[in-house]
Amino acid sequence: MNILWLAALAILFITLALLRPVDHDESQYVAATVLTAHGLLPYRDFAYLQTPLQPVLFAPIALLAGTLTWPALRLTNALLGLATVAFVHAAARRAGASPAIARTCAALFATTDILLFSIGTARNDALPAACLAAALWLIARSGHDRRTALAIGLLLAAATAAKISYAFPAAAYGLYALARPRHRPWLVALGALPVAAFVAWTVTLSPGGFLFGTVHFPAAAPAEFYADRPWKLSLAAKLVDTLKFLALGAALPAALLVVRAAIHRRRAAPFDLLAFAGLVAALLPVPTWRQYLLPMLPPLFVALALLWQASPPARGWRIALGVFALLGLSPTVAALLEPGRLSLASALREGAILRATLDAHHVTGPIVTLSPEILPATGRLPDARFAAGPFYFRSRTLLDEAAERRLHVVGRDRMHFAPGTPILTGAENAATAGDPALDAALAAAGGRAIPVPGTRFRLYLTPPAAASPPAAPHNSRPVPPHARGRTGHAPPPPPPHA
Repeated sequence: MNILWLAALAILFITLALLRPVDHDESQYVAATVLTAHGLLPYRDFAYLQTPLQPVLFAPIALLAGTLTWPALRLTNALLGLATVAFVHAAARRAGASPAIARTCAALFATTDILLFSIGTARNDALPAACLAAALWLIARSGHDRRTALAIGLLLAAATAAKISYAFPAAAYGLYALARPRHRPWLVALGALPVAAFVAWTVTLSPGGFLFGTVHFPAAAPAEFYADRPWKLSLAAKLVDTLKFLALGAALPAALLVVRAAIHRRRAAPFDLLAFAGLVAALLPVPTWRQYLLPMLPPLFVALALLWQASPPARGWRIALGVFALLGLSPTVAALLEPGRLSLASALREGAILRATLDAHHVTGPIVTLSPEILPATGRLPDARFAAGPFYFRSRTLLDEAAERRLHVVGRDRMHFAPGTPILTGAENAATAGDPALDAALAAAGGRAIPVPGTRFRLYLTPPAAASPPAAPHNSRPVPPHARGRTGHAPPPPPPHA
């Protein structure tokens, strides 16, 4: 890929990462990375609602970036997005596409809203996508030596360890390799072992925490959250959402072209299979969100490049790909122009003011908040029970109180804080695509409010413990001898109703 092309794409992705409005989805990923950087571990010490690789791998970034951890994580994801596009281009070239066709398909991929959203925030989408795309580049080799097979296994396992939905493309390639010995499936499996051992180790830290974060919560939480909107969980809504997200970019016409070609030749190529596996991974959770479709896109656009090389699409299809690519840019432009949304720059400015307020009132933390992504800018840590941001706090029925204590989470109906606990509210609202009712519920547990001028935030300190009442006078005076009973002891006190 041309260096100037890469540089232009890097500038675009980095600019979008810095300008994209704050999204409350970022909360748990920033919090998990910061807590891990300070020696806590997912599942054992705090709830993490994903597979565990990203916070452990990104912890050094938090240590180096300090108060700039949040933008540093965004920039990391932007660069991982750049790597993902570059590997899609390289995989297409290695598999036989011409430079122009590979560059065109990589550019179409780069303009999809699915990718632009996923790499523009501090979420956990960019890392597994880059791992998958790098694996595609290795898979595209005509023959696999030992190192290549080991690296493919390592990369596919790493993608799965960063986000569990990538297990589907990984499994699809594993099955494909088993049927083709030249792919060295046993060496692929051996390459996956180090990452599998790491994940197994995190499971041993807290089996219940791992199962809750990776299986129970994603399976049960949507039904509770959308109980008043059951239509959102319907198959019809899933179909509409999936088509909508694919149509915001060239993914929809690309998928139609690849499927038509597979039907025509009556067999699926390896990249077709991986793209289909990514689609299955996206369709299993309810509801379907745009970032869920990212595992499908790298193999899809490699497959499109190979199809284009073998049989160039008709002029009408090429026009459709271009039109849909332009549509893919529209949600990003709309997000940048949407009134009332909070920018990253504004959030960091408010973080500096908040830090000064915390310093002035000698508040050291950890701090209870549904917006832990702001805390690195203040030099404070979040309360580990709120590492999941608003996403567990809004739950009411998923766990009982004993399970919440065991798994280090707090639901809105069971808040118990020690006296003097700092509580920070104000960032969970429409400006961050959040729910202000959750912040209001948290604020209700606070006591004395400390204003944070020039920001959205309000800081509370929970009331101190009530002092013990002074002893009653009759309990502090000696009992006269004439009032004693036959045993010489004071008579019993009167009944409570007397």
